[in-house]
Order: sequence, then structure tokens, then C-alpha cells
Amino acid sequence: MAFIGEDLFHFQASLVQSGTSFEDFIRDNYVEKWVNETLYSAMKIRTSYVTAIHNFLVNEGLVNMERVQMSPVTDPLAHDVEHVPTIHYKGMPYVVTHSMIYMKFLACFNKRIKGIFVDSPNIRLEIESPLRKQRGKYLIDFSQIDIELRRNRGIGMGDYLHAREKVEAVLKEDYEKIIDFFERMIIAACSAIVEKNEDELKALGIALEVPRQPFPRVKHMEALKKHGKLDIDAKVGREVPTQFFWITGLMRENYDLIYPYLMPDGTKLPLNAYNSDMIYNYDLCAKPLVRDTNKYGSALEILSGAIREWLYEPIVQRLIDNRIIPEAPVFKNGILENIAVMDGYGPFLTAVHMMSKDGVSYFPETMGGGVGVERSIYALLKGPKIDKIDDITCFGKNPDSYPIFLY
Repeated sequence: MAFIGEDLFHFQASLVQSGTSFEDFIRDNYVEKWVNETLYSAMKIRTSYVTAIHNFLVNEGLVNMERVQMSPVTDPLAHDVEHVPTIHYKGMPYVVTHSMIYMKFLACFNKRIKGIFVDSPNIRLEIESPLRKQRGKYLIDFSQIDIELRRNRGIGMGDYLHAREKVEAVLKEDYEKIIDFFERMIIAACSAIVEKNEDELKALGIALEVPRQPFPRVKHMEALKKHGKLDIDAKVGREVPTQFFWITGLMRENYDLIYPYLMPDGTKLPLNAYNSDMIYNYDLCAKPLVRDTNKYGSALEILSGAIREWLYEPIVQRLIDNRIIPEAPVFKNGILENIAVMDGYGPFLTAVHMMSKDGVSYFPETMGGGVGVERSIYALLKGPKIDKIDDITCFGKNPDSYPIFLY
């Protein structure tokens, strides 16, 4: 690890050259935050938030799974990052977890499982913003409560292609179920904070409302027409009169359901034929309420999720169309003949392709989402005492704040 010491040596030298010291940098950027009441208050509120979500999930019958921090495959994401860190162990390369999305699906194979949750460790080397302008939502090392529920509908490729009305009715019913599930979860978390953390909220100059169902919903395509792509969460938030709201139907991740995607004649709908009602995902946004003014601050997305693609054919086609894999897998007698060109997706796609002795796919129908813990706390607490997302973390690695991270 000598190369780390060498880089720290050069960083320390640059500080001295600018008229300060290594100790001053650590005091100004870390120690003063650690001993400050602001961070303590945020940590108390975080504790109530996370604990309440965990308790809710357990009471709903979900089971906890282990964390996966490296694997042959991870979430390809729908936005660019600097690069994907790779770890080599015993001659095999593994990528560091962007999110546990594929692991969540596989962990739901057992039919007795209602759903799973996990405190997922995520590393995403976000590209620094121009001039380090604070975007307010990115940490390169962050915590996410990942949640996935089985749907158990038994819809196969035949119904997918030839019973569209039936499938759409089931999907709409499940969509309402998962929206209701997450709204009740957020209500439980906010109730716990209001009950246990009034002193901390006052110290931060923030109020918190326990929301009521249903939360307002705004269709993404309608918001795009009105506001454009830039800062869409914040712009929609200015028009919504509540602290929490949904933006629905975002064309985004390859595993979030678009239905129908494949048509009975083997074609696909053109992209301009889709509307938000055919895209079964959702973002939950939240905004802070400043206590003295009783006015809301800017909204941020705190949870994203979807009903997921569940059938082998559309899963493969969407991976190809998103240029994640170059071609369809070729299986013969249990061998994936073109595994070399699948990058790390070979094991995952083999599991998706597998059938039981009864000819039934093991791969589950699921729906779920991920709750960004730091982003949630920041979205609710930004105000008189809290400016940047770093302010609510002990070691927050904000790509828009520092040239180097020391802890």
C-alpha cells in the first residue's frame, strides 16, 4: 500500500504550499464536523428512520439477506460513472457493487419467500460536477436499503404475448400494491422520527409531516413536456403541495418493466410509442420543511423502484438493446456456448434461463425498490443547519466537495 502513502505525501505537500497543514485540513473537514451537534442530531434521526424501516419490513414478513460487495456482475446503471472498480481474487476479476439488483432477484427464487431486504453497500464513482457545483444527491460510497417482493402471478410468455389486457390488469393491481407498500413504509419511518426526534428536528430548524395516503403522483412524460429534463424533481416539487410525491413511468433501467416490449409478431414497439402508463417504475421524492418559515425546500428523489422484467426473452432483449450484452446467450446441453462475450452476465443469465423438472422457470416475478439512506436524511433535513449531503455523514464521500477522501 506504499502508493497510497506516496499520494498522501504529495497531497500534504500541496497543503503546505498553499499555507495550511495536513492537521488543519483534517480538523476543518472532519473533526469539527464529528464534534458538532448538527451531525449528532442527523445521526439520531437516521437511526430512527432506518430502524423504523427495518421493523416495518420484518413485520410485513420480509427476510433479511447478506450483503454482496463484489460479484462478476453488478447494476450497469443508466448514467455514466468514472469507472467500475475491479477486485482480483484467486485469478478471477470481480466488480464492486453498484447495487444489489441482480442478487435481489436471485435471492427470491424460493417460493416461500414473501420478499427480501438488505442494507446494500454501494460504490458508484460518480463523475465530478463542473467546478464542483453541489448537486446535493451523490456520494460515491453510500447505504441503500434494497427491497424486493415476489408477485407470484404465474404469467408466462404465452400470456405476455397474447393476453395483453389480462396481463395489464394484473400489472396495474401489483403496481398499486407496491406503491401502497412503500407509502406505508415511509409513513412508519416518519412517525418514528416525529415521535422520537422532536428535539433534533428543532435543533436543525426543520419540521416533518407524517404523510397521508395516497401520495400525489406525477407522470414523468407529462413533467418532461412541462419542465424539461434538468432538475425535474425540484421543479415538480414546487408544484406539489405535500412533502412526499411520486414521479412515475421513467424510461430508465433495463430490468424495470416496460410492457409490452416484445410483440406477438416478433417486433418491438418504437420508443416514441411508449407512454408513462407502459413503464412500470416509480421514483419517490421528498423535500424539507423549514420550521421558521413553514416553507418547503427543494425536492430530491429518495427511492426508486419498479415492477421488474421476469421473463427470459424480454430480459435478454433489453440487455441487448441497452448494449449491455452483444448477442443472445446460446445454451446447449447445460453449456453457455458464448459465455466469453457475455462479460460477467453469464452466471446470471444461466440462472434466468434455468427450468425446474416440471418445466417452470425458477426466475421470480418481483417488484421492489431501493431507499437511499443518506439521500433520504439529506432530503428531509436540508435547511438552516445542513447545506451539503456531507453534513449528515461522518465520512460522506461527496464527489462535488473534496479532491481526496481521507477516511
